[in-house]
Amino acid sequence: MSGVEQTDGAWAGPERVTFSPSATAEVEALLGPVDAELARRYPGDPSSRQPVHTVYVPADVFTADTVADWGRQALEALDAHAGTPAALAGALGVPSDELITDVHARVRSKLLREPIEDLRIDFEDGYGSRPDAGEDAEAVRVARLVAAAVTDRSAPPYLGVRFKCLEAAARARAIRTLELFLGTLLAEHGELPTGLVLTLPKVSHPRQVSALVRLLTDFEERAGLPLGRIGFEIQIETTQAILGADGRATVARLIEAAEGRATGLHYGTFDYSAACGVSAAYQSTDHPAADHAKAVMQVAAAGTGVRLSDGSTNVIPTGSQEQVTAAWRLHYGLVRRSLARAYHQGWDLHPAHLPTRYAAVYTFYREGLSSAADRLTAYLAKAGGAVLDEPATARALSGYLLRGLDCGAVDPAEVTALTGLDRPRLEALRAR
Repeated sequence: MSGVEQTDGAWAGPERVTFSPSATAEVEALLGPVDAELARRYPGDPSSRQPVHTVYVPADVFTADTVADWGRQALEALDAHAGTPAALAGALGVPSDELITDVHARVRSKLLREPIEDLRIDFEDGYGSRPDAGEDAEAVRVARLVAAAVTDRSAPPYLGVRFKCLEAAARARAIRTLELFLGTLLAEHGELPTGLVLTLPKVSHPRQVSALVRLLTDFEERAGLPLGRIGFEIQIETTQAILGADGRATVARLIEAAEGRATGLHYGTFDYSAACGVSAAYQSTDHPAADHAKAVMQVAAAGTGVRLSDGSTNVIPTGSQEQVTAAWRLHYGLVRRSLARAYHQGWDLHPAHLPTRYAAVYTFYREGLSSAADRLTAYLAKAGGAVLDEPATARALSGYLLRGLDCGAVDPAEVTALTGLDRPRLEALRAR
């Protein structure tokens, strides 16, 4: 090559050196497998709805009326201790303004319409050790109730069971309960519900996850279900799930061991805190040990499609007005803290936690609605503005609005009025 190169008008000047075809071909050969591996490991956030909480109830107290009973008790607590917007503002220690008036109405509507978004029927710590015959019967009973609730549309959007862990002492019982629950549910309903969720607790080694994958694969093959149909959550309750004996971040290995079946990582506040030696009085979702564990979970799950859930508070809002107010302020603050740290889900252990769960979630999304809409609109218009956002932030903004829509914090009409975007366009932006 000599002289001046000018092929399409893009270059005119002194002779330049180019990459050889063989070098670029070698780069493609080198990086092609990497591209495929990254696409497999990091498919991005799923487009499905994420519930704002998970309610845990022991299997022996679960009935066909559990969801309705929780809604009724939650509404009674709201009416008794925060029956007006001003009373709610006072209970939470927030300004009594138009925002809290709107939130109060939305919370009340939610408790009437859909008090529980995700229900986990517990055969583990909340249920304890029972005679095998009794747990066998309970697993069958629960499966039949779940099938009936899905059929008559009284079930929450997501529900399932937490069975015992796969450590040696509980393994046989865990497998038996899971087998009875899944087999009975499939037989009674004819198919597995779309919102079915299974929870594997106290995971301490990737092979425990691999073992569950093997069991579910076997069930799917024997039932004629598509392979990979059944997903599960991994509960992070042991220190070994965060940092292994080899010094590696075990939680990333747990996700890999799930072979695409992992749907969530749920932080277990009290088991994990106790394992770290945190005394009972200081076991909370905002303890530094909890923050470290969740930060590792967050980085390990980022981009994988596996979602995060924070844990719970065991301070129950019951008793006098002063006791309820103290518990509500604690819960409200912890939920807001979690949301700011991008843990969009958490556990609730009592019906009286539902008013503050939804109050915290709704204020979080309504406070940021105008700002998120303005930034997304400016980004799409390429108009600049006070903040120059990147495409990744635009994805986050659309995700924020979609989560607000999913839980009832904001309405489709107001989002469209503020952004000019309907839900399909928001979903397209989130998927970019």
